[in-house]
Amino acid sequence: MKIHRYRTGIKNGKTSRQTVYAITDMTSRQASPRRLGQLARGHWGIESVHPVRDTTFAEDASKIRTGHGPANMATLRNPAVNTLRDAGHHRIAAGLRQASYTPSTHPLDLL
Repeated sequence: MKIHRYRTGIKNGKTSRQTVYAITDMTSRQASPRRLGQLARGHWGIESVHPVRDTTFAEDASKIRTGHGPANMATLRNPAVNTLRDAGHHRIAAGLRQASYTPSTHPLDLL
């Protein structure tokens, strides 16, 4: 499928156009335009958790890129974020800083 995306910059108001292509293994009956549109837009739902993982843990800048390393690190980061949220921290970076003040006890207190 071919998708045309239009984006208007917040700062300058300039509109840019991007064309992307996608391939699917769905049959023509399964791949209706409506279904393909839902799948393409659904990808952005994943990005809702990305700001915390990228800004707090600098995940995009990580040098871990091979093998199972990226998935393993994500597996470790997710419980850290969830544990901090369960402990009432709305700002994950602030929760990490607070836990680092007493690294021998405070992270265990959260659990």
